[in-house]
Amino acid sequence: MKQSYRSRFAFVLGWVWVAFTALNVFDLIVRYNGKPALVALAVLAVLTALVYVVALRPVTRFTEDALVGRNPLRTTAVPWASVEEVTVSHSINVRHGAGELLRLWTPVSSARERARARRRGAAQPQRGRFRTEPTLTKGEQNAADALAGRTHADWVGEQITERAETARHRGKEPGPARVSWAYDSFAAIVLAVVMVVVAVAAG
Repeated sequence: MKQSYRSRFAFVLGWVWVAFTALNVFDLIVRYNGKPALVALAVLAVLTALVYVVALRPVTRFTEDALVGRNPLRTTAVPWASVEEVTVSHSINVRHGAGELLRLWTPVSSARERARARRRGAAQPQRGRFRTEPTLTKGEQNAADALAGRTHADWVGEQITERAETARHRGKEPGPARVSWAYDSFAAIVLAVVMVVVAVAAG
């Protein structure tokens, strides 16, 4: 069963930008007025390539056999049994193979999100003589304690560690990571460069 983790905010914002760009490209083609239209198209192409590479492409995917990290310019698939150590700071860092490091772009843990998680885990001060907040049941309190101070990136990091341990317990053999270039990203970048060259040449 596949599971995918990405920045929802970046993903939604990216598709909003793509829709905005499509409308503007249509308008510029319909009302084509020479070099100004070409310059505008080149600017849109550069910004759209940047949005695609940074916001739309990155995703962390769990497959049956491997952890797949799709970053802006490369895709890396690490067999679960090859995962050695997982640490979470601003990003999730996965050590595998002979000391190699895979830095996952999604999900990330911002300083604001981590501070919010710490505040959520801190005990709420009682105000006044009487308790106004409902008392949590034992199960609810245990769940709150387990989540205290943890971000979504921390939770995903733990899932990666658990999957790696399960794979080793099942006797899965470690294997080399499979790395491939992001040809879709390079195609977007090349298209943007071509549009810039065309706009410059039109002058």
